[in-house]
This record gives sequence, C-alpha cells and structure tokens, in this order.
Amino acid sequence: MSEPWEIRGELVLSCNCDVFCPCVVSLGQTQPTRGVCHTWWGLHIEQGHCGNEPLDGLNAAVLMDVPGPLAEGNWTVALYIDERATERARDALTEILSGRAGGNTGWFSIMIAELLGVKSVPIHFESQGRGWRVDIPKIIDGSVEPIAGADGDGVTSITNSRYWMSPDVVVCRSERSRFRDWGRNWDLSGRSAEYARVDWKGP
Repeated sequence: MSEPWEIRGELVLSCNCDVFCPCVVSLGQTQPTRGVCHTWWGLHIEQGHCGNEPLDGLNAAVLMDVPGPLAEGNWTVALYIDERATERARDALTEILSGRAGGNTGWFSIMIAELLGVKSVPIHFESQGRGWRVDIPKIIDGSVEPIAGADGDGVTSITNSRYWMSPDVVVCRSERSRFRDWGRNWDLSGRSAEYARVDWKGP
C-alpha cells in the first residue's frame, strides 16, 4: 500500500506480565515476566484516514501470542475490525495493523509469523471512571485502571520513551481481562496493562 495514512486516538493493552510489563523500557528485548507474551489490545481512532478513505470514529483490536521477547518476533496475530467500517476502511486497517502499510506499524510485518485471520465485529471502546473499557461480545471483556501516582490522584507514567505504541505510556492494571477466541482462553485479570494516546502515520 503506497497511500498515505494517519491514525490519532487511544490504545489500551492488556498482557499476562506481572505489573509492570518490561517491554516498554526494554523495547521488547527482555523476556516477558511469565516467559511468553499473551496480549490483546484495543484501538479507538478519533481522527484518521488512508488515502481519501476516512477512518474517524472506528475501533479495532488485535490478538498477539508471542513465544518470547517481543523483539524476537514469531508472533501469532489475529485482527478485529469495527463492523461499521466500509470495505475500503476494513482493508486499510488490515494493511496498517499487519504492518504491510509501513509507517509506525511497519515493523509488525517482519515480526508476524502467522496471521490467523481478520474478523468484522462490534467493538466497544470507552472511558470508564478513571480507566478504560474494551469489549467484543464473546471475545474480549476488558477493563483497565491506571496505577495511582505519588500524590494518590494522578497516574504513574513512562514518558519520552522509544516504545512502539507511544513515547508516553500510562502504567495500568487490568481489573478484568478475558480473551476467548482462536483456541485461546485467557484470563489476564490483575496483570499488567497500558494506556496511551497514539499518533501514527505512514508509509
């Protein structure tokens, strides 16, 4: 895909690491705290486009099953695209989230060993109290809360990093995190989670 694309919005990630996942500061070089990486993440696009196709308001989600350090690759991935997306928008998001469209997510294309498939589904993404909720009926049931900062009111965050998601990441814990699809039945509740504002573009 050679068309320019851009996505601005929010991302929530839940994984099986103990709080806090070492990938953010190690840039995926460190072994996950439980040896393997079981992850899902949800994306809400506030503003976006691919070529002249608008992506505003759409949601997406990704399953990632990684056998070791994130940077070593061999990922197994599945994509979930908002059922409200047009065919062109669905194709564009598939290219972007698989890395084939280049740009910020371009490195995914050399890390993904198996793409299980792409499903068009209803995806719910919203702020909930101090945290965020992501839901795909019968697949993802997730809510995450930020870890309180030193003042007991703000949040704990990593800033000015080179992490793939965003330079600024809010440290979170999953209050509830269930994933059931593609032969996986994960309960990641109480484990590490992340929230970030994203500003991606390509190619």
